[in-house]
Amino acid sequence: MTLEEKINADIKTAMLARDSARLEALRAIKSAILLLKTSPEGLNPESEAKAMQKMVKQRRETAEIYKTQGRMDLADVEIFQASVIETFLPKQMTEDEIKAELVKIIAASGATGQADMGKVMGMATKALAGKADGKVISSMVKELLSK
Repeated sequence: MTLEEKINADIKTAMLARDSARLEALRAIKSAILLLKTSPEGLNPESEAKAMQKMVKQRRETAEIYKTQGRMDLADVEIFQASVIETFLPKQMTEDEIKAELVKIIAASGATGQADMGKVMGMATKALAGKADGKVISSMVKELLSK
C-alpha cells in the first residue's frame, strides 16, 4: 500500500469519525503528495519523506512562534498536526546510529578536517535522507571532523 493510499484511507476514517483536527493534517499531507506528483522530481519514497519532514519542521517552528506570542491554542493545533504527520515518516535514527553512519561516510570520503565538511555533508544528507534531521547531522559532522 503506497503512502497516498494510506492517506486516502485515513482521510476516509477521519471523516467518518468526524475528527476534524486529524482530517486537516491528513489533507495537508495529501496536498503535498499531489504537488510532488506534478513536480519534476516526481513522486518517490525519498521525496515523500523529505516533504513530510519539511511539513513537520514548519509546524514545529510555527508552534514555537505561537508559544512566544502566548497563543497556546494555535500552538497546540500545530503540534498535533506535526504528530499526525510524523506517524507517516520512516523511523528516525538514534544519535548513536547517526554517529556510526557518519563515521563510515567520513572514512569513505577521506575527509580529514573542517575543510571537507561540504563533501561529507553532501554524502551524509543523501545517505540519511528522511531518517535524521539536517541540523543533527550537521552538528555531528562538525564534531567528528574537529577531532
